[in-house]
Amino acid sequence: MPISDALWQLNADLAQACLDLPFVRGIGDGSLPRERFAWYIGQDAFYLQAFARAYTLAAAKAPDWNGFQELHELAGGVLQELELHKGIATAWGLNLAQITPGPATRRYTDFLLATAWASETGITIAAMTPCMRLYTWLGAQLAARQRTSHDYSAWIDTYSSPDFEQLAVRLEQLLDRYTPDNAAAAGVYRYAMECESDFFQAAWSMA
Repeated sequence: MPISDALWQLNADLAQACLDLPFVRGIGDGSLPRERFAWYIGQDAFYLQAFARAYTLAAAKAPDWNGFQELHELAGGVLQELELHKGIATAWGLNLAQITPGPATRRYTDFLLATAWASETGITIAAMTPCMRLYTWLGAQLAARQRTSHDYSAWIDTYSSPDFEQLAVRLEQLLDRYTPDNAAAAGVYRYAMECESDFFQAAWSMA
């Protein structure tokens, strides 16, 4: 079994826990209060900047040129996602430049960047993959349940799209290529999944 599949299966409990969170359920059925989603968008924009930096650090350490190129191309996908957030922020009257990261956001970004600075490419990819695969999975689950269009349908459409799925698959292919099947990789993957859950919970409770 590829390590990408094995790690995802080992963390299926956390994926399900994220799907069951009131914040995620509220996105799914459109009932999420707007102020909570607005807080989340600001925090996620801050996180995505760190995510893009982690891609470039992983690329710099890539053991071959193909990996270097692919990681930089995937970083470009994050920049496109940030443009989506900017569009939402503009529509909702948010100033992303004035966002202060909350504790859960800072903990996640500090972990991600510390891992990228200190670790080999494969371990950094193991810390990054949960974000991509989890969002793809959540998008697909919510899209399957959606009955009518609502304020958060665009969010669901983005993360359930074939384009986003392809980005997740490409990162998982790099995971399978570069990441060692050891406790360190499993540990950072699990911790990133826990950070994802904490991130959603913070958006629900701190807005």
